[in-house]
Amino acid sequence: MTTTAASSASSSHHLSPAFPGRAPWGTASKLRAWQQGAMDKYVQEQPRDFLAVATPGAGKTTFALTLASWLLHHHVVQQVTVVAPTEHLKKQWAEAAARIGIKLDPEYSAGPLGRDYDGVAVTYAGVGVRPMLHRNRVEQRKTLVILDEIHHAGDSKSWGEACLEAFEPATRRLALTGTPFRSDTNPIPFVTYEEDNAGIRRSAADYTYGYGNALADHVVRPVIFLSYSGNMRWRTKAGDEIAARLGEPMTKDAVSQAWRTALDPRGEWMPSVLRAADQRLTEVRKAIPDAGALVIASDQDSARAYAKLIREITGSKATLVLSDDAGASKRIDDFSESDDRWMVAVRMVSEGVDVPRLAVGVYATTISTPLFFAQAVGRFVRSRRRGETASVFLPTVPDLLTFANEMEKERDHALDKPKKEGEEDPYAESEKEMEEANKQQDEDTGEQEQFSFEALESEAVFDRVLYDGAEFGMQAHPGSEEEQDYLGIPGLLEPDQVQLLLQKRQARQIAHSKKKPDADADLLELPAERRPVVSHKEMMELRKRLNTMVSAYVHQSGKPHGVIHTELRRVCGGPPSAEATAGQLRQRIAKVQEWATRMK
Repeated sequence: MTTTAASSASSSHHLSPAFPGRAPWGTASKLRAWQQGAMDKYVQEQPRDFLAVATPGAGKTTFALTLASWLLHHHVVQQVTVVAPTEHLKKQWAEAAARIGIKLDPEYSAGPLGRDYDGVAVTYAGVGVRPMLHRNRVEQRKTLVILDEIHHAGDSKSWGEACLEAFEPATRRLALTGTPFRSDTNPIPFVTYEEDNAGIRRSAADYTYGYGNALADHVVRPVIFLSYSGNMRWRTKAGDEIAARLGEPMTKDAVSQAWRTALDPRGEWMPSVLRAADQRLTEVRKAIPDAGALVIASDQDSARAYAKLIREITGSKATLVLSDDAGASKRIDDFSESDDRWMVAVRMVSEGVDVPRLAVGVYATTISTPLFFAQAVGRFVRSRRRGETASVFLPTVPDLLTFANEMEKERDHALDKPKKEGEEDPYAESEKEMEEANKQQDEDTGEQEQFSFEALESEAVFDRVLYDGAEFGMQAHPGSEEEQDYLGIPGLLEPDQVQLLLQKRQARQIAHSKKKPDADADLLELPAERRPVVSHKEMMELRKRLNTMVSAYVHQSGKPHGVIHTELRRVCGGPPSAEATAGQLRQRIAKVQEWATRMK
């Protein structure tokens, strides 16, 4: 152990809690409460394996390096190995460790480690290639292994087996993750699984600090999601032209095709959303002068096209990050240190990359796993001072809106599928999609041919704002006064102020709508809470539930089915059940329940 590493232990409680980024408000001289709590638990129990789950932006790096410093200082270990998902993160760890006197070699490939170093920083892929090299190192000296974003060790059988082989002899292992759930059932090395009441084995964390707790502690920013729908038109492989509206109940394939049509840079949807996001960024920069924005794209061609659109819209060049190489890392670092407005990236910025000034995001990828979504949103939540908010623009797609509304939900990794026949795990996405979400390379993967369609036309409509599990707003055209109401929300607000402001703006929108003649209402004039976005399957279930309720009431009241359905339409309004919206169906279900209760 070097002298600098030993001396750093005595000052470990004076670390910046946000390094390698900037310290958030009021916490620069001490560990955050959760970091201190996790430290206290570790020091008291002295476990060989420890899994810390902390929401993105909470400061996992600070906790891990403080612990590493403590273990080195007390001679529990003699060296440190950090395993990270990407080359960029590997270097970021080495830079962060150097700031407190722990020297990690991020370029290590083989042979003896230089005397000046306290350990190495490597990638999971690097361990996968040469597991015995790392096993020999941990066998020779007492080693702390820090496994950053440990869920990546379950990405493939080879990575998981390599980690087990390489680090099984380690003296101590610290596993870190902000997203401890995976959509597959690959076991994650060195993670304990416990059986729940349903007999499903789930990952068990030693210390958890979720987004809800971090939000209450002002450690992360609250996120305002701005959702856009609109009409899409595309041509199928068979030559058929299909038109649909984002947010309306569709089959899974139709949702995928409508979504891809929206993201096509040649249509009107992406330019409209990028223009809105840039307006939002301008508003945020009034309170956060260096605030930046990020577009997360699906592939290189789209990323280049989005960067071109941003230049046309703003007159300024966007930083373009296309692959996980040394040049890309430098571009991210340069952007992080600048006050440039926009960056466009493919996947790699979705996890772990630390650009604390990012405050506005555009989710322009069709990856729909909860893991990737949480990682992507995690790029915008790091708080530097109290009152900062994050804004993320989304297409109105049922899965994405569900994830947005469940930001505070804590999940564990399940090794088993639900055992009840017919029961589905909503987070058990296909393994193919999961592989796509975790790819580090971003070459053209032929995704555009997957659904064999041609995007023909798209338009954007402001649909709703999602915040803290609630939904606000009525539909509005891009550039309208109603849309500007939401784009102009101040960038520096307390969470309860955001809620109050959204309620006021929706009330103003409703009042303005009531004054307009019916002939002018070319969009659905209903607040978001009365326009639930549901899947095709959920719509079928709602219709089935209504028919079941009506059948039960037929036996209770003696009235025919048709009479009851007609009466429901008269009282609740709306078209026949086959054409009714989810909100109308739920209203009718509630009304039938009310009638049935009265008769008892």
